[in-house]
Amino acid sequence: MANKATQLKDQGNAALSAGKLDEAVELYTEALAIDPENHVLYSNRSAAYAKAGKYLEALQDAEKTVSLKPDWVKGYSRKGAALAYLGRDAEAQKAYEEGLKYEPNNEQLKEGLQEVKAKLEANQHGAKLMNPFAGPDVMSKLQNDPKTKAMFEDPSYRQLIQDLQNNPSAMATKLGDPRVLATLSVLLGVDLEASNEEEPMDTTEPSPRLDPKEEKKKREEEERKKEEKAKYDALPENKKMALSEKEKGNAAYKKKNFVAALEHYNKAVELDPTDMTYITNLAAVHFEQKDYLKCIELCKQAIDIGRENRADFKLIAKAYTRIGNSYKKLKDFPNAKLNFEKSLSEFRSPETKTLLSEVESLIREEERKAYINPEIAEQEKEKGNEFFRKGQYADALKCYSEAIKRNPGDAKVYSNRAACYTKLAAFDLGLKDCDSCLELEPTFVKGWIRKGKILQGMQQYSKASAAFQKAMELDPNASEALDGYRACMMQTNSNPEEVRKRAMADPEVQAILRDPAMRMILEQMQNEPRALQDHLKNPAIASKIQKLIESGLISIH
Repeated sequence: MANKATQLKDQGNAALSAGKLDEAVELYTEALAIDPENHVLYSNRSAAYAKAGKYLEALQDAEKTVSLKPDWVKGYSRKGAALAYLGRDAEAQKAYEEGLKYEPNNEQLKEGLQEVKAKLEANQHGAKLMNPFAGPDVMSKLQNDPKTKAMFEDPSYRQLIQDLQNNPSAMATKLGDPRVLATLSVLLGVDLEASNEEEPMDTTEPSPRLDPKEEKKKREEEERKKEEKAKYDALPENKKMALSEKEKGNAAYKKKNFVAALEHYNKAVELDPTDMTYITNLAAVHFEQKDYLKCIELCKQAIDIGRENRADFKLIAKAYTRIGNSYKKLKDFPNAKLNFEKSLSEFRSPETKTLLSEVESLIREEERKAYINPEIAEQEKEKGNEFFRKGQYADALKCYSEAIKRNPGDAKVYSNRAACYTKLAAFDLGLKDCDSCLELEPTFVKGWIRKGKILQGMQQYSKASAAFQKAMELDPNASEALDGYRACMMQTNSNPEEVRKRAMADPEVQAILRDPAMRMILEQMQNEPRALQDHLKNPAIASKIQKLIESGLISIH
């Protein structure tokens, strides 16, 4: 159905263009029966009515157009024209002004507004509002004006003027006569015939109107393109040919056809050796081909040419960045850093700043790796041990720190430094070193014991107990771990009665105590304390004993 309405609309447009006004109105009406909410059809029919001199019908269709599509300015143009034809100039002015709110730069609306304002202004300055044909000099003025002079040869025209002089109210019914508009144009000094020219019909929906910011952006883009074209047109022929070769090279580069890209870029350089961008483009191809030394050579050449020809500093910066990236690929990080810094001195690009940070990190990592020396690390550790034995903990700390830098993979050095921190009451730093130690060597019993002691010193007894327990799992004979564990349990279970109540309410504890095998083990432990070590070797039993110890129901002495 929509296609049928479109076909009828196109046929109506053709009929209107051919001057078949009744046929055009009929076709638009038939299309509206199919698509009654189509504002374009009402707009076109309004134009057909106006051309046929049926201004009231034209106004009705224009108002319907505006009601269906309030932000479409063509509707206001139709409405303003119909009102102007009917002599309702003040209302026409409002219609044009309303349309200009939506599209301030619409030329058709501005012209219509200018015409009705001129008519209104003429009326305000003494023109006879109801009868512009009155006056003693009307006939002579019309006979002498080129627009109306020839019309006086027709008796019907002279009769028309006389009728309008005698009966000005008849003017509204005669505005369809093009001679009346021509006459009014002469008498009022306003070109009213321009508003009666046929407007092109709307064949498709117009594109949505851009908001002011988008319109401004579009205008700026158009201006930029005009400027670029003007600059291009002013270029000598060799530069135009060089740009053409560059575009061909870019197309080949995008397709990774590097042989063709090099050929076109080289031709561009031959045609215009003063433009550094052709050389940096050559360098980009060599970079993609992993020929980084050639890329560096070309970029340096491009910079020299750019300096000689006062190239944009951003282009110079880009060349330095490409040199930096080439050195980075070659693992020459100091030179990469130097060229990234040179690039930033030309232009502070965020991307280059990021590249500089990355290469600085790589340099620090290289330096760190170069500093590693296990032999020197062992010597520093021994010095630290000697200072520690003498109670010179600050000196020992320096030696252990140097040993870690020289061999960061040695877990025991972290443990030794943790002992220093403990002596210096820097428990948080000691705990951090214990974690580093155990991360490198999770089965290092002494590391777990040291961690437990630090946590104990920080009064974190529950965490300390877990560390001592881990040490006992690794070495059931670790007496330091057992002693530390007992001390933590004593601190945790300082109120025996409260501890007992809390433990007996624990379902897990209740299940252990109901187990006949566990009751026998507990009785054995009371009679033979040494049997505890044997039972702890069994992980399942050790776990249950540990639960009872933690709950405070049993203690180990």
